Amino acid sequence: MRIDHATPPSPSAEAPTAVRHPRVVVALHEGLYGAESGTGFSNRAFLTALTRLLPTGRLSVISPPISETAVAHDLRWSREVQLMLDEAEAEVITIPEVQMPPDSVRGSTHLCALAGKAAARVADRTSRCLLVGLDVPFLGLAAYTPPTTDLLVIPRSAAALTRPGDLSRIRWEREALRAATAQRGRIGAISTHMRNHLVTNCAIPQAHIVNIPNGLIREEMARPTHVRPLPFKARAGFLLALGRAVPSKGFEDLLEALHVLKERGVRLPHLLLAAVTSGEHEHLSSYQRHLAAGIRTYGLDATLITRFTPSIRSWLHSPALHAVVVPSREEPFGRIPLEAFAAGAGPVVATSAGGLAQTVIEGETGFTAAPRDSQSLASALHRALTALPRERERLRNAGAALVRSRHDYEANIGSAIGRIAPWALAPSPTGESRGR
Repeated sequence: MRIDHATPPSPSAEAPTAVRHPRVVVALHEGLYGAESGTGFSNRAFLTALTRLLPTGRLSVISPPISETAVAHDLRWSREVQLMLDEAEAEVITIPEVQMPPDSVRGSTHLCALAGKAAARVADRTSRCLLVGLDVPFLGLAAYTPPTTDLLVIPRSAAALTRPGDLSRIRWEREALRAATAQRGRIGAISTHMRNHLVTNCAIPQAHIVNIPNGLIREEMARPTHVRPLPFKARAGFLLALGRAVPSKGFEDLLEALHVLKERGVRLPHLLLAAVTSGEHEHLSSYQRHLAAGIRTYGLDATLITRFTPSIRSWLHSPALHAVVVPSREEPFGRIPLEAFAAGAGPVVATSAGGLAQTVIEGETGFTAAPRDSQSLASALHRALTALPRERERLRNAGAALVRSRHDYEANIGSAIGRIAPWALAPSPTGESRGR
C-alpha cells in the first residue's frame, strides 16, 4: 500500500513515461480507519469487494486522516484494512483534515475540493479513471472532476429523509447530484427506497441511476472470532437495538412500546440499547439523556450503551438474544436486519420505514410495525417474543436466504461496475493480475 499525502511531485521528480493502466479511485470519509455507524461498515465492505474484483494495482483510496487517539479510530480495524490494501497493491492518498463537520455544507464542499484535486492527479497518469464518491460528504465531486473522468456517487443517506428541516443541506445535496448527472455521472441507489427518493425528490433521470443494493460480504456472514462479553443483566436473555443516537432511529418509540407491554403484564427480557454517539463527546448527548430519562420513567430493565465500538455487533451471535429491534422512523436502507439474518439471530422486529420494508417482511423474515407508532411496535414485539421455536427457525432461514440471494454485496458491486465501467474489471494484456 503506497501512502501519498496528496502533494504533487516536482517536475524534476517525475517518473519516465510508463504504460498507463485504468484505475478506480474511491473517496470516503469513514471506513478506512474505523466506523462510527453502519456507513463505515458498508464503506469497508465496498473496498473489500473492489480488492477482489479489480486487477491488482488498480485501486486508489482517498480519505482524510483520523488520529489514533480518536474514538473513530479502531487500531485492529485499521490494520486489517491496511493489510487488505497492501495485498491488492492499492494506494492510499491522505488529504488534509477538514476542521468543519463532514456532514455540513462547508465541510462537504471542502472535502470534495480536496478529494477532487487528488483524484485528478491520479487520473493524469491513467488510461481511464472511475472516481467513486462514497456517501454524503462526497456527493459534490462533480464540480472538481474533469470531464474525462467517469463519476459514480453513492448516497447512503439523504438530508431530505433524515433531516427535513436542514434546508441548506437538502439544497446542496440536490444540486450536487444534478451536477453529477449533468456531467454524465451515475448515481448509485442502495435500495428501492433511495432510488424512489432520487427520482421523486431530486429529479434524477432514471437513466443516470444504477442499482447497487447494499449488502454483506462473506466475512460479515461468518461468526466473529471474539464475542464481546454481555453485561451481567443481559446474560439470562436480552433484546438488542443499536444505532446512532438520533431521533430518526426511533429509540424512544421502542421505550414506549416496552412500557406498553410492561403495563399489560408481559414479561420482558433485558434491553441492550446501544444508542451511540459518533464523536469526541465526554458527556451524554441531549438525545441520550432523553433516552436515559425514559428508561427511568418507565422503570424498564435496560442498559443504555452510549459509546460505539464495532464489537457491539458481535452480540448478534449470542444464544441469549431473544430479538433484534430496529424501530427506525426513517431508514434509507437499514443494514442491521441483514447482519442479524447472517448471524442467525432473531426474530427481527422492524418498522416498515424506508429500506427496511425490503428486508423485514411480516411473517416471512420477521415482524413489522408502523413507523412512529409505539402501539404497533408493541404488538410486533409481542409476536416475536411469543413465536414458537419452529417459527423462529423458519424466519431465520428465510432471512439467511434473502441475504444470499439479493444482498451479496460483492456480487452487486461487481454487477454495477460491469455495467458502467467494464474496462475497470478487464485484465490488462501487459501483466496486471486479477484481484484476490
